[in-house]
Amino acid sequence: MAAMTWVRGASLGALRQAAGAYATGVPRAFTAIAPAITASASATPASAVPSLLRHCSGGGGGTGGGGFAARRWFHASVAGSNSASDGDGAGDDSAAAKATGVRNFAIIAHVDHGKTTLLDTLMTMGSQTVATERLMDNNALEKERGITISSKYTSFPWRACVLNAVDTPGHADFGGEVERVLDMVDGCLLLVDATEGPMAQTKFVLGKALQKGLMPIVVMNKVDRENVTEAGCAEVESRLFDLFAAMGASDEQLDFATVYASAREGVASLDLDEAQRMCREGGGDMQPLLDVLLERVPPPPGSPDDEFSMLVSMIEHDSFVGRLVTGRVATGRMKVGDRVKAMRRATGEEVPGADPPKEREIGRVTKLFTSHGGVRVPLESAAAGDIVSVAGLNLATVTDTVASLAVLEPLAASPIDPPTLKMTFGVNDSRLGGREGKNLTGRTIWDRLIAEAETNVALRVLQVEGGSGDKFEVQGRGELHLGVLIENMRREKFELSISPPVVLYKTDPETGKKLEPLEEVVAEVDEEHVGGVIEALSLRKGELTDMVMGGGEGGKTRLCFLCPSRGLIGFRAIFINETRGTGVMHRSFHSYGDYRGSMDRMRKGAIISTATGVTTLYALGMLESRGTLFVGPKVDVYEGMIIGENSREETMEVNPTKEKKLTNMRASGNDETVRLTPPRAISLEEAIGYVQADELIEVTPTAIRLRKAELDSNKRKSTARKGGQE
Repeated sequence: MAAMTWVRGASLGALRQAAGAYATGVPRAFTAIAPAITASASATPASAVPSLLRHCSGGGGGTGGGGFAARRWFHASVAGSNSASDGDGAGDDSAAAKATGVRNFAIIAHVDHGKTTLLDTLMTMGSQTVATERLMDNNALEKERGITISSKYTSFPWRACVLNAVDTPGHADFGGEVERVLDMVDGCLLLVDATEGPMAQTKFVLGKALQKGLMPIVVMNKVDRENVTEAGCAEVESRLFDLFAAMGASDEQLDFATVYASAREGVASLDLDEAQRMCREGGGDMQPLLDVLLERVPPPPGSPDDEFSMLVSMIEHDSFVGRLVTGRVATGRMKVGDRVKAMRRATGEEVPGADPPKEREIGRVTKLFTSHGGVRVPLESAAAGDIVSVAGLNLATVTDTVASLAVLEPLAASPIDPPTLKMTFGVNDSRLGGREGKNLTGRTIWDRLIAEAETNVALRVLQVEGGSGDKFEVQGRGELHLGVLIENMRREKFELSISPPVVLYKTDPETGKKLEPLEEVVAEVDEEHVGGVIEALSLRKGELTDMVMGGGEGGKTRLCFLCPSRGLIGFRAIFINETRGTGVMHRSFHSYGDYRGSMDRMRKGAIISTATGVTTLYALGMLESRGTLFVGPKVDVYEGMIIGENSREETMEVNPTKEKKLTNMRASGNDETVRLTPPRAISLEEAIGYVQADELIEVTPTAIRLRKAELDSNKRKSTARKGGQE
């Protein structure tokens, strides 16, 4: 990568001189790129970069692995010359590292690229006891879904330093977690699958890190797989360089280090062949990666001799000491017993000359903790650069500044991207409401949502006008973001009624046009399913931006789309059906773009109950041929509840509680046993994408039900007639 940075800034004369040197004085494999540089000598230096990238990655002239070997040779040569010319600076960095002894870094990765496994391995290398596998994914939902939902940190020693690792979510819906914790770190590990390369969600988090000026270290994970080759790794590295450049990375960020690793095998090396050999034969450890971390991640800024200040990035709760605020100490020192104050965040909207920011509270540090191996360890003091949790403050929240009493100005907090989706949470007013849950009232729901908004900075909670205190508008980053909140409230014995998700639109201040959020969708499907997926996303106003045959894992076709967020609501279930469960789809927020118009109806009509009671086998047996049922026999239903999907477009109202009339007449075949197909089980994620504007989701601790917002059939018909007349 240093080679690429050098070429971009080189003069035409330097390019010509380099081309001659390549042809005479370097290994044979590297002469493959000489024609590319010679041909570009008459053009601008910037135009030489694409050709050089193609040849260095093995894509030009059929050089294959030879181009990759040349690339590594050139990187080592330029890096060696840079280190020789900058020797004094390197000595200063080393002295600073010994002086501070702290390195703070985040791990950025796409879902299922091995981030949590890598952290477990690094903690083991740092002599930390890892009690369970995937220690950093320690709540129930994270373990069930196999993803990281909330950010966490842990500390472990290496050589003479203390490394503070921050685990970040890989899904863009939890981007609020990423934005706030990046304030605590000075570098990052970009973990990518050696075969898949950078994915959609990697790009989102990486863009945030590059904007903050963090120096990335690329870790090519899963090199123990048989299909990992030098040419493939070269292609991934070139794609990463292109991605960095497209995101506006600086020359220093483009000169990233690359480490080849297998987190599962506990192996890392600066050389791909060496890493694969250690995976086959055993032996090896993560020492090369940890050493690169010490070299590449700068020491934290701030002097321990200044007044104490700390920006709050996380809120936690402990059953013994109460509320804990977590962040990195920006300046100064702090010890248990010190008096501190909490100041509200600087929003950038303060009027010059106005009163200073208000103080939330003044308190005393009662406890001080750090995290070792996922376990809180008490401390007596902390200095600039340390990541710690502080007890003793009851009102301080995320983006507040905790500081000594002498500090007058709060620390600047990073802006949080606005929500893109909203849903309405309300009291469950169905006929079955109150039977299964314990937290039922609007007040308890409001208090729970406000408590969530304190720690989840990407979430916004508002009262609905005319809702009588029983309806609340909740805004978030996406379906998964709000779905996790609903699932957590279910498990806390809440009962809720949830409206369908609605996209938050914007207006272009210059043109006045309506803007809507767009998402980048990357799908890997078998060839026979390509047409169906393209058609399904085209109906949702999706635009195909790229298609690579054989670009996915196992020879699958990789499809890239730009699609409105509203078109992707509930699309995952359709995608699974379209690809027979063999496809892989990832999506992430891209930008706001022009409104793409209304969409056609995506769902067939509903089967709605007109009676309250218990379903019978007799009634369901007669309904089964009319569509797909969501309920089985002996299930409580009520008027207005959706019990199935019609096979046609129109809505069908039925009585699922109808019983067979008993007579004293017998006839052959009258008493034959009815056999029903098992009903379709609706999960919370499916329900969020399934319901329409006039429907609600009834969420209880034991069930997910669908219903009409207006339960009375006559009132629904009256409203429909009035709407038709208007």
